[in-house]
Amino acid sequence: MSNKLLRGTFILTLGTYVSRILGMIYLIPFAAMVGTTGGGLFQTGYAQYTIFLSIATAGFPAAISKFVSKYNSMGDYQTSRRMFKSGIVVMLATGFIAFALLYAFAPMLAISALADENLNGVTVDDAIFVIRMVSIALIIVPLMSLIRGFFQGHQSMGPTAVSQVVEQLVRIVFLLTSTYLILNVLNGDLVLAIGYATFAAFVGAIGGLLVLLVYWIRRKHSLLAMQTEAVESEPIPIGTLFKEVFRYAGPFVFVGLAIPIYNYIDTNTFNRAMLSVGNEKSYTLDMYTVLLLYVPKLVMIPVSLATAFGLTLIPTITESFTSNNRALLHKQINQTLQIIMFLVLPAVVGLSVLAGPAYNIFYAGTSEEIGKHILMWYAPIALLFSLFTVNAAILQGINKQKLAVISLIIGIIVKLALNSTLIQLFEGVGSILATAAGYSVSLLYGFAMIKRHAGFSFKLLIKRSVLIIMLSIFMGLAVSVSQSVLSIFINYADGRMQSVIIGGCSVLLGAAIYLYLAYRSHLLEKLLGNKLKRFFPKAKSVE
Repeated sequence: MSNKLLRGTFILTLGTYVSRILGMIYLIPFAAMVGTTGGGLFQTGYAQYTIFLSIATAGFPAAISKFVSKYNSMGDYQTSRRMFKSGIVVMLATGFIAFALLYAFAPMLAISALADENLNGVTVDDAIFVIRMVSIALIIVPLMSLIRGFFQGHQSMGPTAVSQVVEQLVRIVFLLTSTYLILNVLNGDLVLAIGYATFAAFVGAIGGLLVLLVYWIRRKHSLLAMQTEAVESEPIPIGTLFKEVFRYAGPFVFVGLAIPIYNYIDTNTFNRAMLSVGNEKSYTLDMYTVLLLYVPKLVMIPVSLATAFGLTLIPTITESFTSNNRALLHKQINQTLQIIMFLVLPAVVGLSVLAGPAYNIFYAGTSEEIGKHILMWYAPIALLFSLFTVNAAILQGINKQKLAVISLIIGIIVKLALNSTLIQLFEGVGSILATAAGYSVSLLYGFAMIKRHAGFSFKLLIKRSVLIIMLSIFMGLAVSVSQSVLSIFINYADGRMQSVIIGGCSVLLGAAIYLYLAYRSHLLEKLLGNKLKRFFPKAKSVE
């Protein structure tokens, strides 16, 4: 990849990291203010919004980015500008339609999610209010996403990265400020506070959109100047352009919907399944909030870091496949999957072992026992999330987008088939097992298709994975012993600071042991090759 593209990828990845970290950290004060009852109500509204937003955008912004990049490389700037203008109209229309539908169907969606007229103080009317408050954001978020896609199509990642961070900052400041003022200054109702917390999505989107408009004004002249260099071309019918964009958009929308769909299935089945076997409403709502809102934020940390690292190799995979360089293609696929295993598996093991301190660091005093139990089981899902994301990206890289979609659909069918039954049998763990089964089936199908269409052999990957598993188990044992020894002197359940001490010391010890073992076993050399010699000049090269 060119230096410009690498720099752009780094900037965009950094912006995404910062945005996601902010989106995780704000839950610490938010959970302390609203507890599991408020968190459950917040999740009920936000889950509906996420699905409707994904449908409204339909992968269009990412497709526009690809479309603009293609026609700009051909010098046909007029066509890319025509598609952008048409895309603005489409996103405004779909955004308003999505808002209208979510607003109108809020009563039905609220009943479906809560499965009871009054779930431990959360009523259907409360959920309707929250859903309608967050629905307003759908009017402008699709438009903002399209403009980001247009800048990315020009290999300009800065506007997207900055607008993402500003959007998240504005949203969080408004969310926390409004929640605090309503609950502690105005002595207002919890439902009103949660309503404004979800409305923060609209306020944040305005902040992100304003940033993009500033970038647009600054770069307007350079963008217009490009059109003077445009090559002569026959005007392409707008219908033909849209067909091309939607062909690009298909894989983006389906693969991007994976995590939201799994979450949405739980949102609309968990409470009903729990109540059907006689669980108390308060216990059901507590587990619902922990399972669907609080714990997933922690699990996404290793997923975000690893997948972003691995996905930077996907453009080179596409290039190798197009040029029919199978040897290089296989090496790149191997490297991508091995790095995912190397980074995510130890993080998963560590998070499971340290589930108690890790949960308490973020949510001390908020359903701690439930949180520890759920996090211990949920953490391994991070590996499946990461592998699925990269698996789907590799299928797209070898021009098998439809197979990525089929892989997702198969997994969703498995999740739907198992979810309610497993929840009734194992409560929150049942939902996690259903998710694991869905992703596992998707992965098996996806890997089989990669083997068939790319001629890829998994022997080396399996061999390296066995070594990584052994090192991760050894590291996990060391972390467990460290936690047990420290617990003699400090009890993590006593507070957040105690959890930070136990968690921090155990993580540092585990990371040091894992990296040392990886170095001594030559695993680092095998994964990083010549790059390792920059840090360890005496390291031997191992093929």
